[in-house]
Amino acid sequence: MRILLVSPESKVWNSRAHLHNGLGYLAGSLLANGYADVTLHDGAVEEVSVAQALDRALAEKRPYDIVGVSAPTVLITQAWEAAREAKARGAVTILGGPHLTLQPDESMQKPEVDLVVRGEGEDTIIEILHILEDGQSVNDARLRHILGLSWRDAAGKVIHNLDRPLRPDLDNIPLPAYQLFKIERYTNLNPLTDGLDPHARAYTVVTSRGCPYKCTYCSKPITGDTWRARSVENVVKEWRMLVHEFRATEIGLTDDIWNLDLKRAKALCRALIDAKLNTVPWVTIHGMKVNHTDLELFQLMKAAGCKRVGFGVESGDEHILKRVVKKSQTFDQVRAAFKHARRAGLQTMGFFIYGMPGETEATMEKTTQLALELDPDLANFMIAAPYPGTELWKLVEKEGILFSHNWDDYAIHSDKAHFQVGDLTAELVERKWHEAYRRFYFRPSRLARRLMMRDTWRNLPQRARDAARFFLGAKASAGAR
Repeated sequence: MRILLVSPESKVWNSRAHLHNGLGYLAGSLLANGYADVTLHDGAVEEVSVAQALDRALAEKRPYDIVGVSAPTVLITQAWEAAREAKARGAVTILGGPHLTLQPDESMQKPEVDLVVRGEGEDTIIEILHILEDGQSVNDARLRHILGLSWRDAAGKVIHNLDRPLRPDLDNIPLPAYQLFKIERYTNLNPLTDGLDPHARAYTVVTSRGCPYKCTYCSKPITGDTWRARSVENVVKEWRMLVHEFRATEIGLTDDIWNLDLKRAKALCRALIDAKLNTVPWVTIHGMKVNHTDLELFQLMKAAGCKRVGFGVESGDEHILKRVVKKSQTFDQVRAAFKHARRAGLQTMGFFIYGMPGETEATMEKTTQLALELDPDLANFMIAAPYPGTELWKLVEKEGILFSHNWDDYAIHSDKAHFQVGDLTAELVERKWHEAYRRFYFRPSRLARRLMMRDTWRNLPQRARDAARFFLGAKASAGAR
């Protein structure tokens, strides 16, 4: 069977492109189970569309039998389009990913979608193929026994099978099929601090899955609320492969919370040092939890090759932080984490959210003031987005007005407010968001640092568009093109 795994084209807010680790895990599982003819199509870096890739396969008389598409909420419409193209060319279409796990029936109502995989898909995809390779249809009654699958029976009725339990043994999941990625087309992981390197060999690693915390804006439809960690030995095995076999120039951790177990986090750093794998720089792409850190951890991370850490600060107002965001941390812990990271010689990155329910101009001003006080090397200011399945989504549905009616409006770095709850207007949220960017990045020291980077001048048109959108708004950004 020929299998094409697709990540739809992503129009990101900057020029960064890093590989889709989820596709890598699916491909790794397929290869480990004897399905050798697997191709990846990541729209972020491909030079041809999905339709063109499918037509090329037909012209070569080697059409794809299965097309699997993985999509988050913001790319679901592109996922449906990819499924339409694949279905029109005779392929079985299987969709999966965060949005499909939360809203499976929405996609099953579309004729171009044959099957929907909910939750972790490494085992589900293999069980599906075992049935399909026998020549059976996507309506075969045996599909009823596959956990985590949504399908249609012979009468056309949509059936959602029982959920698949989360895998406790992550070490037994085959490693991602990194060899299938066109790694030369991906960039380094953060052009805004390091400058854009379009020829970086940057890989991403997941050392654990899940998060037990209950932040109201966060959805964990696939990895779940139970934190499950790979063993240190298993992670080091993958890290060694990336460094020695795949010649990685940068590695990024994409765990929801890799440092939940502080003792394990330190043990991993020590193991990387002992294995002499600290020669390749690495970063934490998502925010670390500040209440699971100490100075020793950051010192070990630095010695293990880490160059930058990120923290989810979210809000500078205590009520918003504790009662609205429901973040389990204190401002003292936030300040200590930044202080210790800097003392260890690490770059810092902070994530801040504007426009949560109950916010006022005063609460958002406190967030900006905290960002200025912490002064991370990179500050990411985001407007609250109510993703399906989150507590925020339920609150907005019940008490608010939703402005965004298309899924592609939910991009994480959108410059538009998505909803209104109470007296908090979209105009105020957007104004405070733009103001935060201007006040943080237009300080003389920041401007001087940016102007001294070669990347600013090498990619001047893109940097001008970024600046116009963040500092001035969408209309100014359009005018900068």
